[in-house]
Amino acid sequence: MRCSFIKKGGERCRGTATGGATLCYSHDPARAEERSRNARKAGQVGGNGRPSGVSEIVDIKGVVRRVVGGVLNGSIERGVAAVAFQGFNTWLKAAELERRIREQDEIEERLAALEELQPDNTGGYRQWNR
Repeated sequence: MRCSFIKKGGERCRGTATGGATLCYSHDPARAEERSRNARKAGQVGGNGRPSGVSEIVDIKGVVRRVVGGVLNGSIERGVAAVAFQGFNTWLKAAELERRIREQDEIEERLAALEELQPDNTGGYRQWNR
């Protein structure tokens, strides 16, 4: 059975209603907490069940320590270390951007779940920005 949710533009949702319900997983208000919980878990876990980005940070900190140590003991030239640290800085900026994007995606999912729970004056449910 097709989902009975009507989008803002008047178009009916193309999802499939689940478990004898009239709404699909994405629009069923009874499943809002489950969707939110799943989104939080997805945002916190990286590959192989690790928190996203943690192993990379540990790795890069080890490399930074080795480069600093190499500069201090004379085995790495200062110019080579400077270029390496420019690369580390670029990596950190990219990692921060990635974190912000993940955070924004989670906020958007949570907002969508809240929008689905707002009753309209016809007894149905509405979405503000769709």
